[in-house]
Amino acid sequence: MYFLTGWPRRLLCPLKSEEEPFHVQPSSQRFYFAVLSETQLSVWFSRPSVLIVSYIESAKASSQFGFYQQAEWKQDDSMIAVAAANGYILLFDVVGGGEDKYLYEPVYSKGSRGVKVTPGYKEEQCAPALSLEMKRPIDLEAPITSMQSLQEDLLVSTADGYLHILHWDGVSNGRKAISLCSVPFSLDLQSARGGLCLDLKGVYIRDMTYCVTLDGFAVVLDDGRLGFITPLANRITADLQGVWAADVTDGTCVAVNNKYRLVTFGCASGSVLVYSIDTTTGSMQLSHKLELTPKHYPDVCNKTGAVKLIRWSPDYSVAMVTWECGGLSLWSVFGAHLICTLGEDFAYRSDGTKKDPINISSMCWGAEGYHLWVITSREEAELVENMEEAPPQTQQAGILQFNFIKSALTVNPCTSNQEQVLLHGEDRLYLTCGDPTQLSSGSSESPHPHKLPHGGEGSPTHHPSPNSTSQGLSTLLGYKHWHVVQIHSTYLESNWPIRFAAIDTAGQCIAVAGRRGFAHYCMSTRKWKLFGNITQEQNMTVTGGLVWWNGFVVVACYNFIDRQEELRLYLRSSNLDNTFSSVTKLHSDTLLLNVFRDMIILFRADCSICLYSMERRHDGPNPSASVELLQEVSMSRYIPHPALVVSVTLTSVRTETGITLKAPQQACMADSIILNLAGQLIMLQRDRSGPQLQEKLPFCPPVVLAQYVENVWTTCRSNRKKRHLLEALWLSCGEAGMKVWLPLFPRDHRKPHSFLSRRIMLPFHINIYPLAVLFEDALVLGASNETVVYDSLQGPREGRESLEGLFPYCTVERTSQIYLHHILRQLLVRNLGEQALLLAQSCAALPYFPHVMELMVHVVLEEEATSREPIPDPLLPTVAKFITEFPLFLQTIVHCARKTEFALWNYLFAAVGNPKDLFEECLMAQDLDTAASYLIILQNMEVPAVSRQHATLLFNTALEQGKWDLCRHMIRFLKAIGSGEMETPPPTPTTQEPSSTGGFEFFRNRSISLSPSADSIAAGKFNLQKTFSMPSGPSAKGSERWSKDSDCAENMYIDMMLRRHARHLLEHVRLKELGCFSAQLGFELIGWLCHERTRVARVDDFVMALKCLHKDFLWPFPVTPAGSISSPFKNGHRRTVLSQHLLKSQSADSLLNSDMDTAPPQAAARNSNHTWLDGLGALGPTEPTEMDTALSHGGPQTQEAFLSPLTNKTEECSIGSATDLTETSSMVDGDWTMVDENFSALSLTHSELEHISMELANKGPHKSQVQLRYLLHVFMEAGCLEWCVVIGLILREATVIKQVVNFLDSPEVPHETVQSVRSGLLGVDAWASTDCLGYKPFLNMIRPQLQKLIETSVEQIQPEAFLPGASNSKLAEPQPGGPSAEDSRGPALLGLALPLEPPGGLGTEDGGVPEEQEEQAVDEGVYDCTLS
Repeated sequence: MYFLTGWPRRLLCPLKSEEEPFHVQPSSQRFYFAVLSETQLSVWFSRPSVLIVSYIESAKASSQFGFYQQAEWKQDDSMIAVAAANGYILLFDVVGGGEDKYLYEPVYSKGSRGVKVTPGYKEEQCAPALSLEMKRPIDLEAPITSMQSLQEDLLVSTADGYLHILHWDGVSNGRKAISLCSVPFSLDLQSARGGLCLDLKGVYIRDMTYCVTLDGFAVVLDDGRLGFITPLANRITADLQGVWAADVTDGTCVAVNNKYRLVTFGCASGSVLVYSIDTTTGSMQLSHKLELTPKHYPDVCNKTGAVKLIRWSPDYSVAMVTWECGGLSLWSVFGAHLICTLGEDFAYRSDGTKKDPINISSMCWGAEGYHLWVITSREEAELVENMEEAPPQTQQAGILQFNFIKSALTVNPCTSNQEQVLLHGEDRLYLTCGDPTQLSSGSSESPHPHKLPHGGEGSPTHHPSPNSTSQGLSTLLGYKHWHVVQIHSTYLESNWPIRFAAIDTAGQCIAVAGRRGFAHYCMSTRKWKLFGNITQEQNMTVTGGLVWWNGFVVVACYNFIDRQEELRLYLRSSNLDNTFSSVTKLHSDTLLLNVFRDMIILFRADCSICLYSMERRHDGPNPSASVELLQEVSMSRYIPHPALVVSVTLTSVRTETGITLKAPQQACMADSIILNLAGQLIMLQRDRSGPQLQEKLPFCPPVVLAQYVENVWTTCRSNRKKRHLLEALWLSCGEAGMKVWLPLFPRDHRKPHSFLSRRIMLPFHINIYPLAVLFEDALVLGASNETVVYDSLQGPREGRESLEGLFPYCTVERTSQIYLHHILRQLLVRNLGEQALLLAQSCAALPYFPHVMELMVHVVLEEEATSREPIPDPLLPTVAKFITEFPLFLQTIVHCARKTEFALWNYLFAAVGNPKDLFEECLMAQDLDTAASYLIILQNMEVPAVSRQHATLLFNTALEQGKWDLCRHMIRFLKAIGSGEMETPPPTPTTQEPSSTGGFEFFRNRSISLSPSADSIAAGKFNLQKTFSMPSGPSAKGSERWSKDSDCAENMYIDMMLRRHARHLLEHVRLKELGCFSAQLGFELIGWLCHERTRVARVDDFVMALKCLHKDFLWPFPVTPAGSISSPFKNGHRRTVLSQHLLKSQSADSLLNSDMDTAPPQAAARNSNHTWLDGLGALGPTEPTEMDTALSHGGPQTQEAFLSPLTNKTEECSIGSATDLTETSSMVDGDWTMVDENFSALSLTHSELEHISMELANKGPHKSQVQLRYLLHVFMEAGCLEWCVVIGLILREATVIKQVVNFLDSPEVPHETVQSVRSGLLGVDAWASTDCLGYKPFLNMIRPQLQKLIETSVEQIQPEAFLPGASNSKLAEPQPGGPSAEDSRGPALLGLALPLEPPGGLGTEDGGVPEEQEEQAVDEGVYDCTLS
């Protein structure tokens, strides 16, 4: 409603005076302020806030009249009455300045657009020069206690118990004095009821205020009693009648709210009592109280002292209160608390020390409520003066100005403002609309450094786009900052203050109206439109508000030239000019305006309502609008005073139909008029009982729907899926929270029960002040004040604090709140579960629906479980049953339980069911994360054995489903149960995406040895039972930790389950899952495989295993290209040329050359003469030809390392590292631009390119290749040779097959393994011949090895075969710490990050190696190279 912004301003007084001001009184329009000190009357102007004139009493007159006490303005601002201490009333004439018309004039820089010479333009911006002339004083012969200005009279109460009625002119001696003793007081105006008459002898009126809409005076007597005095005739005469409030004797001050007909009294207890006057009996009824609650202000709620002042804002929507002990507090009209300066940052410094609250001697609201003028007490003024070195000719006036921004609903409650939060300050607008990424930094929206919430709404990184008209949930919720629009300064200077503001339904256009004319702004273009002709602007003033309709601004205004009230429609897209407007003349002043679909509703000063229809026409170059009067409805019987109507709304909401029985065309018709009459919500429905005349039906008598209503929200949209929310009426009721008038629908279109109401009013509390309702999204939007303390920036100066130190910097934050759970609960309380289910199902798709369910359970649980009294009809079982209707039942219960203290769990699970049963339901539903949360519940509520049993179930299921994150938590959980360390329960696991390498973190931290070192070559002995290196990275830490207490029974139990799962995976040929399982859980895969080498790690069916791998790793079965026999790459020379071109494309310090210094001596020797490629063949001095031949088979492997993306990180370039395998293996994922030049130089033929594409098609994904190479390495280290053969087949690595065949010669290899590999390869060969011919070229290439297997018998193998000359093709012993083991390059060893052998390029039909290829390969330094 109203929100503080920034710091208060302190006004400077140009006159030197020893006297401090103590009283401020605004004129009726609040453009002038009378400020009193003891002998001085000053008049200040509002904008700019400057001193205009000051009247200083002479010493002689001052001694005669006494010091000044209070002041009162005449209604037309032409006179001021001042009460002096000795019983005198001093009347001053406020006279214009004559020739010196203007005291202050604006100074413009050259070329400024403000220098336009327009009539009345300059004058409006200047403070007028006024003078004060004192007239004859009036002596009332008794101290004056209070004054009240009436239209022609001045009412003065004196301490002798008299009420004086003076004429303002003072010339005619029309003084009347009424003794308070002659006024009869009773409890109500029906004297027949014999109300007590007060004994008023010696009693006088301490404070009084006149209420226009009640036509009477609210008074506080000096003994603390409260009363209301009404004149029995039209004019104040001796015939007065009083009523008094029962049981109150501590009244201190009074203020009245004319719009809501409320009388507010401050009390010595510190609370404010708000009374209404009963219209039938005339008695005073206590409506509500405004008081600080112990809940929010435990320190100060009883220490405020008596209420000192109450001031209603100009629009009567909020009241400001201050107490004897200081402080300010703001309440809405029906008691919603908005701001208090007695707590939080207002009351405490940043170091925690308490501040003294600001003590206020007088305050009043400025024009339109944008400022609060506050005069602090003398001690306060001394405390905060001299915050800066003021110029010697000025001094502090002791006047503070607090800045406020307010909701557009306070003065212009139109429908288009209802789904957007629109706030306006005196020179800017705050909006919640627009795309959050479209914050602009244009000049028209430059953020003010002292007014914005911190966070910088004017960030230059955001730019709006013209087509951003949608209002999504993310737009309205997901952004904390405001869109701040600066009101155009040209319009503001001549038309301040802004009185009305409206925003269109799309949130893209805003219109504002000040004193004269109006202007509008477009969010997409970031431009204002002002009247081109300033005379047109100055000749109209907006009276009844403005609203957007269909691209038009609809304005109810007064035309000064024709002296005529008009309804105008201006087209937004055209220039702002009367020639582009549609004008309809009205017969009476318009007070309120609203739009429903294509209808306008006006409320007029004669208490009548007019309905107009609007039609948009396209009959000219610009669209136009025609307006036609439909109906007039007189409301004078029901409305005592036109100023009491707060809002008027046209709506399709009605009561008498069965709602579902509405005809479709009637569902969105204007069925009802809803009036907010002084907080009473009145509905007039169309009377459809008579003849059905289109749009001209009479209205039924009014029905009161609700009391204490501040705002109303309804919508004209329709949505069959969310009819409950869209056809409801939403009310804001101040302290009572909100209410919703909800329709009740029969289910499945059954006929409604006659005894069931069609609608129900449901109240609910919310924690924010509602400013907008998002109907479909079940959300309320609002705003709240936040504070930032800056007192640490400026230390105390000579014991005094600056304003920045005294007050925190105030910002306004956007807030929102869900209300759906409140409504569902209210429906369940009223046994309307079917309606609650319909409503909930319509909202189940909302992103925060699970949160709604949790909130409902949580609120009911907290209330019932902590209740001291037994609850006869508990709601929790009903809520639990209700939630079971939704699939998120299990999550809701467990999340609610984990957010609730343990003491309430028994009560919760007694209602919702046993947690063991709920756990099992989660397992059956495969919802493992929720089951893990239930495990924590069970761990706290059951014995450890039960927890272990359920944890084992969950662990096995998580292993089966590959939920590795959950598995890690479960391992920790099971270990903690065993060791009794369960002080901190494990967190609810969150599912994480595996990393880009498929989760092989284990692999990243291993050193894979790729070539034999000199030591291993010298040893000449291959040992399958060798030790293996364990990972040293993060994944290994868990296993190291386990090994420390491996004797623990829990660890053995966990290891047993892990081994069992690994066995299960290997039995079912799920190698990919086995690799992930090992990497994610740190399982010692190689050691386990060594143990299982002759058991589960055997391969029974090679063909089935090969098929499974293809499916598991998404690896395509190879296809034979049509031209495989006559492939262009069969010619070794062409391959050599291609190889050399590609090698030249790399610089000398390319990817892998940086590691050459650690190569073995033989490799280094050859590297000095030839390319790096030569070094791969330099491993053994013996059999160089054989090695080169082998290399020629694997030649394409080396080539792809060169085509990988170029990197400068040499530490990532070790072939022995995992990163090499992941980052430099595939051209497919790399950057093709590296070799564009080379390809153009090679001038490949069509058939060659076709062959290359076939090679790429035969390869699987890059990630799968990395994973398969890792598994090949693992199986090789573990000695599982059958699996090595299978993976070698799928990768089509001839070197792997040759290596395994060589290993099979070892006497340590069991005969069964040799037989298995032999039969497996024969089986694959047979299968490939019939089902998968793509494998035939590769099988032909490895035919010599297959032949060797068939021919060789185990008995013929001698140990002499394993001499150093042959050992270069066997896997070396890894040597930790030896660089040669990692960095020397072996061509045929495993894990090398090189591409695969193309299936069709190297084999001939008879399976042998072509002769020309062998000869080409023998030449030193020439190697084949194929693109892959």
